[in-house]
Amino acid sequence: MKTVRRLGGWTVSGIVVLLTVYPPNRLTAQDYRARAVAILKTVPLIDGHNDIPDAIRTRGGLDSVDFAVNQPKLMSDIPKLRAGAVGAQFWAAYVPVTTIHGGEHPAVYALEQIDLVHRLCRKYPQALAMAVSAADIERNFKAGKISCLIGIEGGHAIENSLGALRMFYQLGVRYMTLTHWETIDWADAATDSAKHNGLTPFGEDVVREMNRLGMLVDLSHVSDATMVGAIRVSRAPVFFSHSSARALCNHVRNVPDSILTMVKANGGVVMVNFNPGFVSEAVRVNEDSMAARSKALRAAGVDTAAIADSVKVWTARGPKATLQQAADHIEHIRDVAGIDHVGLGSDFDGITEVPVGLEDVSKFPNLIAELLRRGWNEEDIRKVAGLNALRVLRAAERVAMEMRKSKR
Repeated sequence: MKTVRRLGGWTVSGIVVLLTVYPPNRLTAQDYRARAVAILKTVPLIDGHNDIPDAIRTRGGLDSVDFAVNQPKLMSDIPKLRAGAVGAQFWAAYVPVTTIHGGEHPAVYALEQIDLVHRLCRKYPQALAMAVSAADIERNFKAGKISCLIGIEGGHAIENSLGALRMFYQLGVRYMTLTHWETIDWADAATDSAKHNGLTPFGEDVVREMNRLGMLVDLSHVSDATMVGAIRVSRAPVFFSHSSARALCNHVRNVPDSILTMVKANGGVVMVNFNPGFVSEAVRVNEDSMAARSKALRAAGVDTAAIADSVKVWTARGPKATLQQAADHIEHIRDVAGIDHVGLGSDFDGITEVPVGLEDVSKFPNLIAELLRRGWNEEDIRKVAGLNALRVLRAAERVAMEMRKSKR
């Protein structure tokens, strides 16, 4: 009797026939995309950062936007999320740094953003469901619903209060970005002057309390010294909700290789950002040039509206980031930190420009298709799509349980 080996339901002879009829180099873009969509039916695609709460807020609030139908001026809505096979989305409760200086309360702004996410999920229960754990994401995925998770963008939201941090956790917040664009009282930002050489003692207490709660420590936006300090202090894996690789695009918001190796040792994950200025070095250089020219025009007394018009023209004429470059960042982080430490953190609806091919949330399968075209196997793609983020969530939950038991 002849023995026939089987691989994943296919006989070896069947695979040979398939490759003979459809050799890999003959596969079309549609073939790769179809395969990508099929893979995303087996694992929840988890996006680490989307700014739709503030995008909706600036358009008049939840009653002004019908999220159930196509919204041409937004990068996200339910039809696009479905088309993009998104399984879980961290919605950013973004808190502008202007709230620190303008007499506002950052905590109130954060609460309003959190409230909007909860109301969004309640308004569209057929498609969306809240999630606060890895188990919730998996349960919602099996039920055909998109999980809504919350991450606070900006540690100034807690107003230097661990009590506020604890209450945000009770409201469903599962990560907090330690800083935004500006250095705060207890942590240095990547895009501002360093005042603390990373974290202050209180900043270290914030990280420890986040560990105890089970809230992911998000290191996007922070300085290199803050990254190092947080990784040193954290007992749980750290999380970069929307950052890319600095070796490919020399922006301070991206993660250098030296810290990628630390992320590997820590067990964390870097969710690749699609912001063109973080993806393409040519775009970054052009943006820096535009910023310098804008500054010179302001100094010369040129009208703000005229400067804005000029920036639009310069942007239109400048270089473009591409989906392929985003894939390059994924591969670079994989090569340096390992396949278990890279994911997706689009920054959709928080960016004004997008890479060609990654225009909105419906395009996620195109990125997965590009990885398939490059020869990636399905197991590794599942890790990038969602399994790595799920692992980090579970690890944070486990560390929190251990710390609570030991009361430390």
